[in-house]
Amino acid sequence: MAKSRGITTGKLLKLLHPFIILIVILSRTKAASEVALSLPGCPDKCGNITIPYPFGIIEGCYLNKKYHVNCSTLSVSETRFKLLHISFDGYMRGLLPIGYRCYNTAHKITISQEPKIQLSRFHVSSTENLLTVVGCDARANMKTAKGEGYYTGCLSMTGCDRLTRGSCLGMGCSQVPVPPYLTRFRIHAQSNTRGENVGNWSYNNCTYGFLVEKGGYIFRKKDVDNLKKRAFPVVLEWSVDYITCEEAQKNMSTYACQENSVCLDTTTESNRTYQGYRCQCAKGYQGNPYLPNGCQDVDECQGAQHDCKYDCSNINGSYNCSCPLGQQGDGRKDGNGCSYTQGIKSLGNSVYWGISMGTSASFLLTFIIYWGLRQRQIMKSRERFFKKNGGLILQKVLFESKQSSHVAKIFAARDLEKATNNFNKTNIIGQGGYGIVYKGTLSDKTTVAIKKAKSIDESQIEQFINEVIILSEISHPNVVKLLGCCLETQTPLLLYEFVTNKTIFHHLHEQDFISSMTFERRLNIATQTAEALAHIYSTTQIIHRDIKSLNILLTDDYIAKVSDFGISRFIPIDETHIQTLVHGTLGYIDPEYFRSGILTDKSDVYSFGMVLVELLTSRKVFSHDRTESDLGLAAYFISSLERGHLLQVLDDKVKNDGLNEHIRYFARLAKDCLELEGKKRPNMVRVKEELNELRQSYLKSSIMSKKIKHDDLYEILYFD
Repeated sequence: MAKSRGITTGKLLKLLHPFIILIVILSRTKAASEVALSLPGCPDKCGNITIPYPFGIIEGCYLNKKYHVNCSTLSVSETRFKLLHISFDGYMRGLLPIGYRCYNTAHKITISQEPKIQLSRFHVSSTENLLTVVGCDARANMKTAKGEGYYTGCLSMTGCDRLTRGSCLGMGCSQVPVPPYLTRFRIHAQSNTRGENVGNWSYNNCTYGFLVEKGGYIFRKKDVDNLKKRAFPVVLEWSVDYITCEEAQKNMSTYACQENSVCLDTTTESNRTYQGYRCQCAKGYQGNPYLPNGCQDVDECQGAQHDCKYDCSNINGSYNCSCPLGQQGDGRKDGNGCSYTQGIKSLGNSVYWGISMGTSASFLLTFIIYWGLRQRQIMKSRERFFKKNGGLILQKVLFESKQSSHVAKIFAARDLEKATNNFNKTNIIGQGGYGIVYKGTLSDKTTVAIKKAKSIDESQIEQFINEVIILSEISHPNVVKLLGCCLETQTPLLLYEFVTNKTIFHHLHEQDFISSMTFERRLNIATQTAEALAHIYSTTQIIHRDIKSLNILLTDDYIAKVSDFGISRFIPIDETHIQTLVHGTLGYIDPEYFRSGILTDKSDVYSFGMVLVELLTSRKVFSHDRTESDLGLAAYFISSLERGHLLQVLDDKVKNDGLNEHIRYFARLAKDCLELEGKKRPNMVRVKEELNELRQSYLKSSIMSKKIKHDDLYEILYFD
């Protein structure tokens, strides 16, 4: 009876079977769409912080102990770094303790903290962080563990009565870049006077030093009184192992990168040494590249990730476009698109003739066709690069300027390949962040320097061509002559005159050259460089942006020649500045430009001031062998100058060859160029005039009458 009146279990299951299948399919689809971040069965969260593999929380869930995250303290690998975020592009954000030192009214230390940081295999990002000091008459430095020898520092030398919110240019707050690859260091903060009488300066009782992510700290006036309990975000860089991708791939059992991923070597900026590798999902995939099947295909057909005009079909790592029935083409918006066919007959005729021609061609004809296509491909490639790199614009300008004897010449790629033996490595004479320089010999036996630059953005082509034209027209004995360019290669090639006697840097810092650098020669080099920079800006309004001792070449007669305009920028007529991304060399970059991105002619003045300091001291801008009391060269030089200790930083050749009054004038001019505020610096024309006056005075003075004596140098070189 029950069977006839009700629904049996078997019938119920049959009725529900389609719904069960649908639920299973939906659940699998959802699971597939969720990208795994950790190993199976492993937690991937510490509170609201995601912990992706190779990092992990419990044993068995991380690559090795270096990647263990303690959830209770949020520390990584038992370091003092408190985690905030981990990204697959090799960065971690977190908090580090700050250093501070507090004094009573008798200038005695009451409380201090000098944190010793050990970051295991991770290191502080030199591009994302700044060393910051807060306080009046304060300084801070970072120094690696004893024996490793590198540290940097910054000064804040002012009273507390002139503080400005948001300003970190030396008045109560100062910031400097940090050196690369710091893993073990300590942060030290102290009063600059260290117990000396501070005179009428307003008093604050503490100084603070800390690392902070760029943009992660805004100075407030009240910060000089209490920062001990504050913490600021810091960015670390992470990678896997201490070997290159090539070495790691030799042992696939320990190789960290999984399917559908690529391996990227990580290097330090200072010496380009490898510091491990990291993994990244290949194009068309997303997810965790360190997990098996962690990189999942991206369905570009969903949303606006494809470029199909009509139909889109997803495939692993990419997608295909197709045309509607009756149309032909590649179906892409950036390609041929889709167009209607001409009919079966014409299509049949095209196919017939294509097959007939293909089957009737001989092996020799095939080879000839291949060779011809290859040559055509090379020619088209060169034409494409020529147009892309602004060749048509340059040709037009050259035609209009053909009456000028100094206009740049356009060289063919084959001529430069011949000049450099196909850019053989043995012809490399220099390389840096903006290109490689080769020595070459042209067909007329002229020796040239050929710079293979990085590719340029298409939006900057007209500016690039303008720079080529203007620089080629600069005819000044102290500027390296731009002879021309080649635009038929993927990256533009620039040809300069070849200068034989290396750079100021080599003559100041290498033992084989130092003895030749007399004070008179240094003064001549400084004057010639200033004349070149003043001429460039006054005639073309070009800001060099990378003035440094490595970019000032010397001839055999010690004539200075300014070189490397690879990152120079125009200041438009009737404008005093431009806003731009910061480029240059650490230690030489104008601090005001570094912080604001506002580039002016005074930016080159600051960089030139650093070169003047190098000429006086023969010290490197960044050195691995300074004593603990030293700071960055600019701050150390100014501090020594103002305390009457200039003798301690002068090079022996300067002390022995120079005359006291001229050394004093030279040093004071360098200090003026290094003013933190650009408006307080002299312009380059004024610097040139003062150096010319100094040089003329020196040449007229008696070399024997005013030699600096070591027994009275302290009094002579004391600056109020």
